[in-house]
Formats: sequence, C-alpha cells, structure tokens
Amino acid sequence: MTRKALITGLTGQDGSYLAELLLEKGYDVIGMVRRTSTINFERIEHIQDDIEIVQGDLLDEMSLINVIRQHRPDEIYNLAAQSFVQTSWQQAVLTGETTALGVTRMLNAVREADNDVRFYQASSSEMFGKVLEVPQTEETPFYPRSPYGVAKLYGHWITVNYRESYNLHATSGILFNHESPRRGLEFVTRKITNHVARIKQGLATELRLGDLDPQRDWGFAGDYVEAMWLMLQQDEPQDYIISTGETHSVQEFCELAFGHVDLDWQDYVVQDKAFMRPAEVDLLIGDPAKARKELNWEAKTSFQELVEMMVDGDMDLVARQQRERA
Repeated sequence: MTRKALITGLTGQDGSYLAELLLEKGYDVIGMVRRTSTINFERIEHIQDDIEIVQGDLLDEMSLINVIRQHRPDEIYNLAAQSFVQTSWQQAVLTGETTALGVTRMLNAVREADNDVRFYQASSSEMFGKVLEVPQTEETPFYPRSPYGVAKLYGHWITVNYRESYNLHATSGILFNHESPRRGLEFVTRKITNHVARIKQGLATELRLGDLDPQRDWGFAGDYVEAMWLMLQQDEPQDYIISTGETHSVQEFCELAFGHVDLDWQDYVVQDKAFMRPAEVDLLIGDPAKARKELNWEAKTSFQELVEMMVDGDMDLVARQQRERA
C-alpha cells in the first residue's frame, strides 16, 4: 500500500524539500496549513498539484485530531513553528504557544487518533545556546539563549517524554543551521545573498548586519530532509544530531557570498546595533557521528557550494523581478 505522510509547515523551506523527497519515494503527501488569507505557496508551486492541502492549526488540538483521523497518515513530520529567532523576543508568548505547546497538542492528537503513527519533531541546535561543550552531541546539556531556543527545548523534551510514557514512535531531529535558496529573507544567510545580488545589479549600496563573529554549522536543507525521513524508518525511535561537523562565521559567509560575484564584502557591509541579539549564541558545531553510523547519512553539500547556490539563486531572482517590472 502507498504510504502517507502528513507535513506541518509544508510551505516553509524544509516542508517544500521534504515534500519533494517523499513524492519521489512514492508517498501520498498531505500538507497541513493554517487557515489564512495570506498563505504563500511559492516554494511548493511546482508540486502543489501532487499534494493534498488540508487545514489545521497547532493552536487547535481538535483540528489536529480531525486531520489525523480523516487522512490516517503513516508518518507525521512536525515542521511548523514560529521559527525566526529574532522575532521570538518580540513575540515570546506566541513562540511558546506554537513552537512549544503546539508539539504537545500534536502528540496528544496522535495518542487520541492513531497511536501507531511515526512522529518526527523538528528540534534545533539553538537549544544548545551557550554551549557547554564543543562539538555538540546528543548527550550535550542544553542552555538555550532565546525564547525560540527555550520553546524548541520544550518541544524536544515533551517528544522524549511522550515516547517514553506512551510508547510512541516519536523522534527528535536536532538539526543545525540548514539553508537554501528557499530560505526566508529574514534569515541572515538569505539576507546576505539577496543583498549581494541587489548590490551586484545596482539596486542597493550596503548591507546592514549585526555581529559578524558568531559561528554556525551551516548545511543544505535539501540534504537534511533526507535525514528526517531516515529517522522514521528506524525500528526504534531515537534522537539524532544532523549537521556538517564544520563551523563558519557570519563574516566568512559574507566573504564567500560577495567574492562569488567579484565584490569585496568590506566595501558594503555595515555593522548595525539594531540587528544585535539581546543574548547571542557564539558557537554552534554539531557532531553527526551517530547519524552517520546508524542512519548512514552525511551532508553532501559543502559550505562553499551552499553559499554559491544561494547567491546564484538570488541573482536569478533579482534579475527576474527586474524584468517583470520593466
């Protein structure tokens, strides 16, 4: 029988890549979206006709129960969240309601509607925050430094708790930063590459950023969704670090991005205190050894390939937008 997968956060970066992967594997894909007049299907436009779109909301447990009962998915990938770290300081309660308590509502819905569903929770390296060891492994203690990180930590531990309390096949994937040309413009990586394209094409003259020193373990989202799928194929649910095992600074990202179009980043980047976080996370680098050994997974895309892919994507996007305005 054809397997069914339910994806929350379908229209986001990860949701779109995961939907592509599952369709390629022959799944029936059901995408859950909130009822709103401003849904943006741009990331899944090319596969939208192959996906069944249903309405549900992480703030409404009954809607989740109804979706599961009606569609009977074999797997659920819970990717929906308020996922922008900077916004979580301004919207801390909303972040908690969706990114933390939303996980509990979804797990309760699984228990109520179909206890045999395999469940994936999108955890985050931001849970490590003020890191207590380098590199970070599945055993590293957590020390989140933002409302987003705190909310993700709740979602992580409630998944572990329900797995152990109710014998659910529930797994948390602790994904380190993963980017792509589909990343939202509010994220620093995409902000950089989009500004590079605009500056190169004469549409902007500077790029304002916060701290350039923080280091991140950056990978390609298209690689990371494969790890999500592999986790739910395991006989026993566990938690896994998904990362490249390398770390690079925001400044390095700028150097590569501007250099790819033959520009010097120092001529255009301006540090602005308005973009500084109240509590910064200075260094994140994951150890993917467990995923490599048990899932036979490793990142395929290098840091330089990722940056260049994103710059090329924004160069094409900005040029296309200019043609449409002409």
